[in-house]
Amino acid sequence: MAELRRIDAPFVVPGPAGVAVRDRLKHLTARDEMVLRLVGGHLGSLAGTDLKARCAAGLGHDGEQWAARKRALTGPSSSRWAGSITKATHDQWALARRGQAAHIRDLEAGIRTIAHRLSLPIGQKGTGKAPGGYRSRAEWHAKTRRLHTLTARLERERADQAAGVVHVVRGGKRLARARHNLEAAQLTEQEWRARWEAERWFLHADGESGKRYGNETIRVTPEGEVSIRLPAPLAHLANAPHGRYVLTARARFAHRGEQWADRVAANRAVAYRIHHDVVRGRWYLTASWQHAPAPAIPLQAALAEGVIGVDTNADHLAAWHLDRHGNPIGTPRRFGYDLSGSAEHRDAQVRHALTRLLNWASACGVRAIAIEDLDFTAETTREKHGRRKRFRQLISGMPTGRLRARLTAMADATGITVIAVDPAYTSKWGAQHWQKPLTSKNRKTSRHEAAAVAIGRRAQGHPIRRRTAPPRDDQSDRRGHRTVQARPDTPGREGPRPRSPGPGTRCPGTGRGANAGDQRAQNRSEHAAVNVTHAQS
Repeated sequence: MAELRRIDAPFVVPGPAGVAVRDRLKHLTARDEMVLRLVGGHLGSLAGTDLKARCAAGLGHDGEQWAARKRALTGPSSSRWAGSITKATHDQWALARRGQAAHIRDLEAGIRTIAHRLSLPIGQKGTGKAPGGYRSRAEWHAKTRRLHTLTARLERERADQAAGVVHVVRGGKRLARARHNLEAAQLTEQEWRARWEAERWFLHADGESGKRYGNETIRVTPEGEVSIRLPAPLAHLANAPHGRYVLTARARFAHRGEQWADRVAANRAVAYRIHHDVVRGRWYLTASWQHAPAPAIPLQAALAEGVIGVDTNADHLAAWHLDRHGNPIGTPRRFGYDLSGSAEHRDAQVRHALTRLLNWASACGVRAIAIEDLDFTAETTREKHGRRKRFRQLISGMPTGRLRARLTAMADATGITVIAVDPAYTSKWGAQHWQKPLTSKNRKTSRHEAAAVAIGRRAQGHPIRRRTAPPRDDQSDRRGHRTVQARPDTPGREGPRPRSPGPGTRCPGTGRGANAGDQRAQNRSEHAAVNVTHAQS
């Protein structure tokens, strides 16, 4: 029997520590758009220069160099714009370092897998934990060449990591590569250039508590008036005192508008970002701020009214309501989503599915949702599952990170606690112990719905295995084995049973008697074994 890995205990997912809301800037004049383009392009060029200086400094960067960079940017912009640019540069460099470390881990995992499979004979089958050898000599030879390629790539990445070298593309690597494949991207050179310039603009400023309306660089009043502090070279474009330009559009945040208004009225820090959607020809304003996360509810208190177990899949969420004893109630629910198309469409699909899930949870009266703590960072490498291309695409297509972030934020707003459980064996054991009992003539339970029951029971601390059903009369042999006993083809089922502690009875104890070591030797009329004494007679 294969050794099972350790199951981690469920835990309450902490709530979000920040909020971001967005509103469209409508009715902008041609002069407003011209000013925004000039400011964004000017600050974007300064941000690119600052990022180049930060990457050149590498690991030797310190606070004095940071201050020198900020002083160099203050002249062509302003002190606050320089602070926002340097902070954004630092965050981008740190993100690139984390991505570099993750890429090195993927390369190491791929090299280990290839080296292990190359060491096995060709055609050897794998096990549940480790893959087997390659199928043919040609595949073995191709993987040998790939091993050398990955090894060289790993050495190069490790050298860059040790030297503090990162590779960053302002505007996005995907869009940069699309320039060389305009026909495949279905873009003209003018369309690509417009997108590229818009992505490289810099029009976001961090807030500062104590300042007027929480931000001196991009200021939004409680009435929705949006004004921008112009950089020094563009100060002649100001239409308001102190070198500011006031837009004709008004910001009205429909979502969390009251919270935003309270922060602005109290002069608390609010960060703003102005973004241009080239495809739609629209301008947007995003406001974000941080707040202290709500205190986590104890696990037992969250589970007092039951739980809803949710199984995450590539195209839907399978959910089932469980009472506080771990029993499924009612019928399962399925919340589908379509992850094809643009990023905005995928995000909207996920939000719509989670909204329906949370509304159903509120209607059921539960205060907790149990979901698997999925993390496929080690399983997305192409060497992990070999030829199973569809399975690799299935894993890569599951929106685990986006779904987890969205669910945490949306559940916090509705007062529902999110409980993360270990995903080990939930699908396998759920199908083994719950799929058939929950299937009836009018309803066919799927494997995913059974996994949702297993996830909910694990969050409640109950075993996934169902309770043993007692025999319907005094003799178990008359009705057959219990529902969770070993099947007839299970090895060792006829061996001696372990001794059970407890007070002795008039019958021989467990593990004692003449035939204790061999259950087949007992005189039972329905047993497959034939009693030797009766056979001789």
